[in-house]
Amino acid sequence: MVRLSKADARRRNNGYDPRRWSVWSLRRPVLAYLLVVEVLALVIVGVTVTLVPVTPRSLFWFGLLLFGEIAHLETARGIERIRELGADGRPHMHLQSIWIFAALLLLPPPLVAVVIAVSYTHSWVRVYRRRSVLHRKVFSAATVLLACAAAGVVLHAGTGGHLGPYMQHLDGFGGMVTLVIAGGVYFLVNYAMVVAVIIATNPANPGRTALGNLSDVLIVNAAVGVGAGIALVVTVRPWLLPVLAATPLALHLGLLLPQFQTAARTDSKTALLDPSFWTEVARRELVRAERLGSTLGILIIDIDHFKEIDDNYGHLAGDEVLRAVAAAIRDQVRGGDFVGRYGGDEFAVLLPGTAGADLIVVADRIRAQISRVNVSVHAINCVAPRPITGLTASIGAASYPDTATELTPLLLAADQALYDAKATGRNHTVAAT
Repeated sequence: MVRLSKADARRRNNGYDPRRWSVWSLRRPVLAYLLVVEVLALVIVGVTVTLVPVTPRSLFWFGLLLFGEIAHLETARGIERIRELGADGRPHMHLQSIWIFAALLLLPPPLVAVVIAVSYTHSWVRVYRRRSVLHRKVFSAATVLLACAAAGVVLHAGTGGHLGPYMQHLDGFGGMVTLVIAGGVYFLVNYAMVVAVIIATNPANPGRTALGNLSDVLIVNAAVGVGAGIALVVTVRPWLLPVLAATPLALHLGLLLPQFQTAARTDSKTALLDPSFWTEVARRELVRAERLGSTLGILIIDIDHFKEIDDNYGHLAGDEVLRAVAAAIRDQVRGGDFVGRYGGDEFAVLLPGTAGADLIVVADRIRAQISRVNVSVHAINCVAPRPITGLTASIGAASYPDTATELTPLLLAADQALYDAKATGRNHTVAAT
Protein backbone atom coordinates (compact mmCIF):
# COMPACT_ATOMS: atom_id res chain seq x y z
CA MET A 1 0.00 0.00 0.00
CA VAL A 2 1.39 3.41 -1.00
CA ARG A 3 1.28 6.12 1.65
CA LEU A 4 0.80 9.67 0.43
CA SER A 5 3.16 12.29 1.74
CA LYS A 6 1.63 15.03 3.88
CA ALA A 7 2.01 17.47 0.98
CA ASP A 8 0.24 15.09 -1.42
CA ALA A 9 -2.57 14.47 1.05
CA ARG A 10 -2.96 18.19 1.74
CA ARG A 11 -3.22 18.99 -1.98
CA ARG A 12 -5.71 16.19 -2.50
CA ASN A 13 -7.95 17.52 0.28
CA ASN A 14 -7.81 21.14 -0.87
CA GLY A 15 -10.81 20.64 -3.15
CA TYR A 16 -12.99 19.82 -0.13
CA ASP A 17 -12.03 22.96 1.80
CA PRO A 18 -14.29 25.89 0.74
CA ARG A 19 -11.63 28.37 1.86
CA ARG A 20 -9.28 27.06 -0.84
CA TRP A 21 -11.74 27.15 -3.75
CA SER A 22 -10.30 29.04 -6.70
CA VAL A 23 -13.46 31.14 -7.02
CA TRP A 24 -12.25 33.34 -4.13
CA SER A 25 -9.16 34.34 -6.12
CA LEU A 26 -11.30 36.16 -8.71
CA ARG A 27 -11.37 39.95 -8.73
CA ARG A 28 -14.25 41.32 -6.65
CA PRO A 29 -16.31 42.70 -9.58
CA VAL A 30 -16.06 39.33 -11.37
CA LEU A 31 -16.93 37.41 -8.21
CA ALA A 32 -19.91 39.70 -7.61
CA TYR A 33 -21.09 39.18 -11.20
CA LEU A 34 -20.92 35.39 -10.83
CA LEU A 35 -22.81 35.44 -7.54
CA VAL A 36 -25.53 37.77 -8.87
CA VAL A 37 -26.12 35.53 -11.91
CA GLU A 38 -26.27 32.39 -9.76
CA VAL A 39 -28.56 33.92 -7.12
CA LEU A 40 -30.85 35.25 -9.85
CA ALA A 41 -31.04 31.75 -11.36
CA LEU A 42 -32.03 30.32 -7.97
CA VAL A 43 -34.68 33.02 -7.53
CA ILE A 44 -36.19 32.20 -10.93
CA VAL A 45 -36.33 28.50 -10.03
CA GLY A 46 -38.11 29.38 -6.79
CA VAL A 47 -40.61 31.71 -8.46
CA THR A 48 -41.52 29.35 -11.33
CA VAL A 49 -41.52 26.04 -9.49
CA THR A 50 -45.33 25.96 -9.10
CA LEU A 51 -46.37 27.80 -12.29
CA VAL A 52 -47.05 24.64 -14.32
CA PRO A 53 -48.15 21.34 -12.78
CA VAL A 54 -45.99 18.27 -13.32
CA THR A 55 -48.13 15.65 -15.07
CA PRO A 56 -47.45 11.98 -15.92
CA ARG A 57 -47.08 13.02 -19.56
CA SER A 58 -44.44 15.64 -18.71
CA LEU A 59 -42.59 13.06 -16.61
CA PHE A 60 -42.58 10.70 -19.60
CA TRP A 61 -41.15 13.44 -21.84
CA PHE A 62 -38.66 14.31 -19.10
CA GLY A 63 -37.44 10.71 -19.02
CA LEU A 64 -37.03 10.59 -22.80
CA LEU A 65 -35.04 13.83 -22.95
CA LEU A 66 -32.85 12.92 -19.99
CA PHE A 67 -32.06 9.54 -21.52
CA GLY A 68 -31.26 11.19 -24.86
CA GLU A 69 -28.97 13.77 -23.24
CA ILE A 70 -27.03 11.17 -21.24
CA ALA A 71 -26.69 8.78 -24.20
CA HIS A 72 -25.57 11.65 -26.47
CA LEU A 73 -22.88 12.88 -24.08
CA GLU A 74 -21.62 9.38 -23.32
CA THR A 75 -21.23 8.70 -27.04
CA ALA A 76 -19.47 12.03 -27.66
CA ARG A 77 -17.23 12.06 -24.56
CA GLY A 78 -14.01 11.60 -26.53
CA ILE A 79 -14.90 14.45 -28.88
CA GLU A 80 -15.78 16.75 -25.98
CA ARG A 81 -12.48 16.09 -24.18
CA ILE A 82 -10.49 17.05 -27.26
CA ARG A 83 -12.64 20.16 -27.82
CA GLU A 84 -12.29 21.25 -24.21
CA LEU A 85 -8.50 21.52 -24.57
CA GLY A 86 -8.91 24.29 -27.12
CA ALA A 87 -11.54 26.29 -25.24
CA ASP A 88 -9.34 28.37 -22.92
CA GLY A 89 -10.07 32.09 -23.29
CA ARG A 90 -13.12 31.57 -25.52
CA PRO A 91 -16.68 30.26 -25.09
CA HIS A 92 -16.92 26.48 -24.99
CA MET A 93 -19.77 25.84 -27.41
CA HIS A 94 -21.50 22.67 -26.26
CA LEU A 95 -24.44 20.81 -27.75
CA GLN A 96 -26.33 20.22 -24.52
CA SER A 97 -28.57 23.00 -25.89
CA ILE A 98 -30.24 20.39 -28.10
CA TRP A 99 -31.80 18.71 -25.08
CA ILE A 100 -32.17 21.79 -22.89
CA PHE A 101 -34.07 23.78 -25.55
CA ALA A 102 -36.27 20.74 -26.22
CA ALA A 103 -36.95 20.59 -22.47
CA LEU A 104 -37.90 24.29 -22.46
CA LEU A 105 -40.49 23.65 -25.17
CA LEU A 106 -41.99 20.60 -23.45
CA LEU A 107 -41.49 20.58 -19.69
CA PRO A 108 -42.60 22.57 -16.64
CA PRO A 109 -39.91 24.96 -15.28
CA PRO A 110 -38.79 22.73 -12.36
CA LEU A 111 -38.13 19.81 -14.72
CA VAL A 112 -36.23 22.12 -17.09
CA ALA A 113 -34.03 23.10 -14.14
CA VAL A 114 -33.44 19.42 -13.34
CA VAL A 115 -32.44 18.70 -16.97
CA ILE A 116 -29.91 21.56 -16.82
CA ALA A 117 -28.52 20.41 -13.46
CA VAL A 118 -28.19 16.78 -14.54
CA SER A 119 -26.66 17.77 -17.87
CA TYR A 120 -23.92 19.92 -16.34
CA THR A 121 -23.23 17.54 -13.46
CA HIS A 122 -22.97 14.63 -15.87
CA SER A 123 -20.57 16.49 -18.16
CA TRP A 124 -18.42 17.68 -15.22
CA VAL A 125 -18.05 14.14 -13.88
CA ARG A 126 -17.83 12.15 -17.12
CA VAL A 127 -16.24 14.53 -19.64
CA TYR A 128 -14.06 16.82 -17.56
CA ARG A 129 -13.47 14.18 -14.84
CA ARG A 130 -13.82 16.90 -12.20
CA ARG A 131 -10.64 18.58 -13.47
CA SER A 132 -12.51 21.63 -14.69
CA VAL A 133 -13.04 24.54 -12.30
CA LEU A 134 -16.35 23.78 -10.59
CA HIS A 135 -17.48 27.39 -10.21
CA ARG A 136 -17.27 27.82 -13.99
CA LYS A 137 -19.65 24.92 -14.56
CA VAL A 138 -22.06 26.24 -11.92
CA PHE A 139 -21.98 29.68 -13.56
CA SER A 140 -22.53 28.16 -17.02
CA ALA A 141 -25.54 26.22 -15.76
CA ALA A 142 -26.93 29.41 -14.21
CA THR A 143 -26.55 31.34 -17.49
CA VAL A 144 -28.37 28.59 -19.36
CA LEU A 145 -31.20 28.67 -16.83
CA LEU A 146 -31.50 32.45 -17.23
CA ALA A 147 -31.43 32.02 -21.02
CA CYS A 148 -34.30 29.53 -20.72
CA ALA A 149 -36.23 32.01 -18.59
CA ALA A 150 -35.76 34.78 -21.17
CA ALA A 151 -36.77 32.48 -24.03
CA GLY A 152 -39.73 31.32 -21.94
CA VAL A 153 -41.00 34.91 -21.74
CA VAL A 154 -40.93 35.07 -25.56
CA LEU A 155 -42.74 31.74 -25.86
CA HIS A 156 -45.32 32.79 -23.28
CA ALA A 157 -46.08 35.99 -25.20
CA GLY A 158 -46.02 34.29 -28.61
CA THR A 159 -48.46 31.54 -27.62
CA GLY A 160 -51.12 33.89 -26.26
CA GLY A 161 -50.22 33.58 -22.60
CA HIS A 162 -49.92 29.81 -22.39
CA LEU A 163 -47.55 28.51 -19.73
CA GLY A 164 -46.67 25.26 -21.47
CA PRO A 165 -45.99 22.91 -22.97
CA TYR A 166 -45.22 25.58 -25.54
CA MET A 167 -44.60 23.15 -28.41
CA GLN A 168 -48.29 22.31 -28.63
CA HIS A 169 -49.27 25.96 -29.14
CA LEU A 170 -46.77 26.96 -31.83
CA ASP A 171 -48.80 26.82 -35.03
CA GLY A 172 -48.48 28.43 -38.44
CA PHE A 173 -46.24 31.29 -39.48
CA GLY A 174 -46.66 33.08 -36.15
CA GLY A 175 -45.56 29.99 -34.27
CA MET A 176 -42.48 29.69 -36.46
CA VAL A 177 -41.55 33.35 -35.85
CA THR A 178 -42.03 32.91 -32.10
CA LEU A 179 -39.85 29.80 -32.11
CA VAL A 180 -37.07 31.52 -34.06
CA ILE A 181 -37.10 34.57 -31.78
CA ALA A 182 -37.13 32.37 -28.66
CA GLY A 183 -34.18 30.37 -29.99
CA GLY A 184 -32.27 33.56 -30.75
CA VAL A 185 -32.97 35.00 -27.29
CA TYR A 186 -31.92 31.73 -25.65
CA PHE A 187 -28.59 31.75 -27.48
CA LEU A 188 -27.84 35.47 -27.14
CA VAL A 189 -28.58 35.73 -23.41
CA ASN A 190 -26.37 32.75 -22.61
CA TYR A 191 -23.65 33.84 -25.06
CA ALA A 192 -23.56 37.46 -23.82
CA MET A 193 -23.23 36.49 -20.16
CA VAL A 194 -20.44 33.99 -20.87
CA VAL A 195 -18.50 36.34 -23.16
CA ALA A 196 -18.74 39.10 -20.54
CA VAL A 197 -17.13 36.97 -17.85
CA ILE A 198 -14.45 35.69 -20.25
CA ILE A 199 -13.46 39.26 -21.13
CA ALA A 200 -13.46 40.25 -17.44
CA THR A 201 -11.27 37.33 -16.37
CA ASN A 202 -8.95 37.39 -19.40
CA PRO A 203 -8.27 41.11 -20.00
CA ALA A 204 -5.10 40.32 -21.98
CA ASN A 205 -7.04 38.24 -24.52
CA PRO A 206 -8.22 39.96 -27.71
CA GLY A 207 -11.97 40.59 -27.73
CA ARG A 208 -12.23 38.61 -30.95
CA THR A 209 -10.93 35.51 -29.16
CA ALA A 210 -13.57 35.87 -26.45
CA LEU A 211 -16.30 35.80 -29.11
CA GLY A 212 -15.21 32.34 -30.30
CA ASN A 213 -15.30 30.83 -33.78
CA LEU A 214 -18.13 31.87 -36.11
CA SER A 215 -18.49 28.25 -37.26
CA ASP A 216 -19.07 27.15 -33.65
CA VAL A 217 -21.71 29.86 -33.18
CA LEU A 218 -23.57 28.73 -36.31
CA ILE A 219 -23.48 25.07 -35.30
CA VAL A 220 -24.78 25.81 -31.81
CA ASN A 221 -27.65 27.82 -33.32
CA ALA A 222 -28.35 24.80 -35.51
CA ALA A 223 -28.39 22.73 -32.31
CA VAL A 224 -31.21 24.91 -30.98
CA GLY A 225 -33.13 24.13 -34.17
CA VAL A 226 -32.48 20.41 -33.69
CA GLY A 227 -33.81 20.75 -30.15
CA ALA A 228 -37.05 22.19 -31.52
CA GLY A 229 -37.27 19.27 -33.95
CA ILE A 230 -36.74 16.78 -31.13
CA ALA A 231 -39.48 18.47 -29.09
CA LEU A 232 -41.87 18.11 -32.02
CA VAL A 233 -41.00 14.43 -32.51
CA VAL A 234 -41.43 13.70 -28.80
CA THR A 235 -44.95 15.18 -28.79
CA VAL A 236 -46.12 13.54 -32.03
CA ARG A 237 -44.11 10.35 -32.58
CA PRO A 238 -41.79 9.68 -29.60
CA TRP A 239 -40.76 6.29 -31.00
CA LEU A 240 -38.99 8.18 -33.83
CA LEU A 241 -36.55 9.81 -31.39
CA PRO A 242 -33.76 7.22 -31.98
CA VAL A 243 -33.84 8.11 -35.70
CA LEU A 244 -32.56 11.59 -34.81
CA ALA A 245 -29.74 10.22 -32.64
CA ALA A 246 -27.12 10.61 -35.37
CA THR A 247 -27.79 14.35 -35.78
CA PRO A 248 -26.20 15.51 -32.49
CA LEU A 249 -23.11 13.41 -33.19
CA ALA A 250 -22.79 14.90 -36.68
CA LEU A 251 -22.98 18.40 -35.19
CA HIS A 252 -20.36 17.41 -32.61
CA LEU A 253 -17.99 16.38 -35.39
CA GLY A 254 -18.64 19.73 -37.04
CA LEU A 255 -17.53 21.48 -33.85
CA LEU A 256 -14.39 19.34 -33.75
CA LEU A 257 -13.37 19.98 -37.36
CA PRO A 258 -11.71 23.41 -36.83
CA GLN A 259 -9.43 21.92 -34.20
CA PHE A 260 -8.37 19.13 -36.53
CA GLN A 261 -7.69 21.70 -39.21
CA THR A 262 -5.33 23.57 -36.89
CA ALA A 263 -2.77 20.78 -36.61
CA ALA A 264 -2.21 17.11 -37.23
CA ARG A 265 -2.04 15.78 -33.71
CA THR A 266 -1.36 12.08 -34.03
CA ASP A 267 1.91 10.24 -34.49
CA SER A 268 1.46 7.97 -37.52
CA LYS A 269 3.50 5.05 -36.15
CA THR A 270 1.97 4.75 -32.69
CA ALA A 271 -1.39 6.58 -32.92
CA LEU A 272 -0.32 8.58 -29.85
CA LEU A 273 -0.23 12.37 -29.63
CA ASP A 274 2.59 13.82 -31.68
CA PRO A 275 5.32 15.79 -29.84
CA SER A 276 4.04 19.25 -30.75
CA PHE A 277 0.45 18.60 -29.71
CA TRP A 278 1.51 16.73 -26.55
CA THR A 279 3.59 19.78 -25.58
CA GLU A 280 0.62 22.06 -26.28
CA VAL A 281 -1.60 19.90 -24.09
CA ALA A 282 1.05 19.85 -21.35
CA ARG A 283 1.25 23.63 -21.39
CA ARG A 284 -2.51 24.00 -21.06
CA GLU A 285 -2.77 21.36 -18.34
CA LEU A 286 0.00 23.12 -16.42
CA VAL A 287 -1.97 26.37 -16.54
CA ARG A 288 -5.05 24.47 -15.37
CA ALA A 289 -3.14 22.82 -12.50
CA GLU A 290 -1.85 26.22 -11.38
CA ARG A 291 -5.36 27.67 -11.51
CA LEU A 292 -6.84 24.76 -9.55
CA GLY A 293 -3.99 24.51 -7.05
CA SER A 294 -3.61 20.90 -8.21
CA THR A 295 -0.69 18.70 -9.26
CA LEU A 296 0.61 17.45 -12.59
CA GLY A 297 2.89 14.49 -13.24
CA ILE A 298 5.17 13.91 -16.22
CA LEU A 299 6.83 10.62 -17.17
CA ILE A 300 9.48 10.27 -19.88
CA ILE A 301 9.81 6.61 -20.92
CA ASP A 302 12.68 5.12 -22.92
CA ILE A 303 12.82 1.53 -24.22
CA ASP A 304 16.09 -0.03 -23.07
CA HIS A 305 18.44 -1.29 -25.82
CA PHE A 306 15.97 -0.35 -28.56
CA LYS A 307 18.81 0.27 -31.02
CA GLU A 308 19.66 -3.44 -30.87
CA ILE A 309 16.14 -4.25 -32.08
CA ASP A 310 16.56 -1.88 -35.03
CA ASP A 311 20.01 -3.27 -35.84
CA ASN A 312 19.09 -6.96 -35.52
CA TYR A 313 15.54 -7.00 -36.89
CA GLY A 314 15.24 -3.84 -39.02
CA HIS A 315 13.34 -0.58 -38.74
CA LEU A 316 9.96 -2.08 -39.65
CA ALA A 317 10.31 -4.48 -36.74
CA GLY A 318 11.26 -1.55 -34.54
CA ASP A 319 8.06 0.23 -35.58
CA GLU A 320 6.00 -2.82 -34.58
CA VAL A 321 7.68 -2.82 -31.17
CA LEU A 322 6.94 0.90 -30.76
CA ARG A 323 3.26 0.27 -31.49
CA ALA A 324 3.12 -2.57 -28.98
CA VAL A 325 4.82 -0.50 -26.27
CA ALA A 326 2.50 2.44 -26.99
CA ALA A 327 -0.50 0.15 -26.47
CA ALA A 328 1.02 -1.16 -23.22
CA ILE A 329 1.44 2.38 -21.89
CA ARG A 330 -2.12 3.37 -22.83
CA ASP A 331 -3.45 0.31 -20.99
CA GLN A 332 -1.96 1.54 -17.71
CA VAL A 333 -3.15 5.15 -17.65
CA ARG A 334 -6.53 6.78 -17.12
CA GLY A 335 -8.80 8.08 -19.83
CA GLY A 336 -8.00 11.67 -18.81
CA ASP A 337 -4.21 11.21 -19.07
CA PHE A 338 -2.27 12.07 -22.23
CA VAL A 339 0.28 9.77 -23.87
CA GLY A 340 2.55 11.07 -26.62
CA ARG A 341 5.44 9.99 -28.79
CA TYR A 342 8.36 12.06 -27.56
CA GLY A 343 10.83 11.16 -30.29
CA GLY A 344 12.73 8.03 -31.34
CA ASP A 345 12.03 5.31 -28.80
CA GLU A 346 10.85 7.72 -26.10
CA PHE A 347 7.32 8.32 -24.89
CA ALA A 348 5.85 11.03 -22.67
CA VAL A 349 2.90 10.69 -20.32
CA LEU A 350 1.01 13.62 -18.78
CA LEU A 351 -0.98 12.79 -15.64
CA PRO A 352 -3.19 15.60 -14.29
CA GLY A 353 -3.70 15.43 -10.54
CA THR A 354 -0.89 12.90 -9.99
CA ALA A 355 2.38 13.49 -8.15
CA GLY A 356 4.69 12.05 -5.50
CA ALA A 357 4.21 8.39 -4.61
CA ASP A 358 1.20 8.04 -6.92
CA LEU A 359 3.32 9.05 -9.91
CA ILE A 360 5.96 6.42 -9.12
CA VAL A 361 3.26 3.75 -8.76
CA VAL A 362 1.97 4.55 -12.26
CA ALA A 363 5.51 4.50 -13.68
CA ASP A 364 6.27 1.10 -12.16
CA ARG A 365 2.96 -0.24 -13.42
CA ILE A 366 3.87 0.90 -16.93
CA ARG A 367 7.29 -0.77 -16.69
CA ALA A 368 5.66 -4.01 -15.57
CA GLN A 369 3.23 -3.91 -18.50
CA ILE A 370 6.05 -3.24 -20.98
CA SER A 371 7.93 -6.27 -19.62
CA ARG A 372 4.90 -8.41 -20.56
CA VAL A 373 4.86 -7.22 -24.18
CA ASN A 374 5.11 -10.10 -26.64
CA VAL A 375 5.17 -8.95 -30.24
CA SER A 376 5.83 -10.95 -33.40
CA VAL A 377 7.86 -8.92 -35.90
CA HIS A 378 8.75 -9.42 -39.53
CA ALA A 379 12.52 -9.33 -39.30
CA ILE A 380 14.99 -8.77 -42.13
CA ASN A 381 16.17 -11.96 -43.86
CA CYS A 382 13.49 -14.03 -42.08
CA VAL A 383 10.41 -15.52 -43.71
CA ALA A 384 8.53 -16.38 -40.51
CA PRO A 385 7.67 -13.78 -37.86
CA ARG A 386 10.07 -13.58 -34.92
CA PRO A 387 8.84 -13.04 -31.35
CA ILE A 388 10.32 -10.24 -29.25
CA THR A 389 9.87 -10.50 -25.50
CA GLY A 390 11.61 -9.39 -22.34
CA LEU A 391 11.49 -5.67 -23.10
CA THR A 392 12.43 -3.27 -20.33
CA ALA A 393 12.10 0.48 -19.96
CA SER A 394 13.69 3.26 -17.96
CA ILE A 395 11.50 6.10 -16.72
CA GLY A 396 12.17 9.61 -15.48
CA ALA A 397 9.46 11.30 -13.40
CA ALA A 398 8.84 14.94 -12.51
CA SER A 399 5.84 16.74 -11.07
CA TYR A 400 4.32 20.17 -10.63
CA PRO A 401 4.78 21.96 -8.28
CA ASP A 402 7.30 19.80 -6.37
CA THR A 403 9.94 19.59 -9.12
CA ALA A 404 9.34 22.82 -11.02
CA THR A 405 6.54 25.27 -11.83
CA GLU A 406 7.17 25.78 -15.56
CA LEU A 407 6.98 23.29 -18.41
CA THR A 408 10.53 23.51 -19.77
CA PRO A 409 12.21 22.94 -16.36
CA LEU A 410 9.76 20.08 -15.73
CA LEU A 411 10.67 18.37 -19.00
CA LEU A 412 14.39 18.91 -18.42
CA ALA A 413 14.09 17.47 -14.92
CA ALA A 414 12.20 14.40 -16.16
CA ASP A 415 14.75 13.95 -18.95
CA GLN A 416 17.64 14.16 -16.48
CA ALA A 417 15.89 11.63 -14.22
CA LEU A 418 15.55 9.32 -17.23
CA TYR A 419 19.28 9.70 -17.94
CA ASP A 420 20.01 8.82 -14.30
CA ALA A 421 17.78 5.74 -14.55
CA LYS A 422 19.66 4.51 -17.62
CA ALA A 423 23.06 5.33 -16.10
CA THR A 424 22.31 3.35 -12.95
CA GLY A 425 21.36 0.04 -14.51
CA ARG A 426 18.19 0.69 -16.57
CA ASN A 427 14.79 -0.93 -16.00
CA HIS A 428 13.74 1.28 -13.10
CA THR A 429 12.16 4.64 -12.32
CA VAL A 430 13.97 7.71 -11.03
CA ALA A 431 12.09 10.72 -9.68
CA ALA A 432 13.53 14.18 -10.25
CA THR A 433 14.57 15.99 -7.10
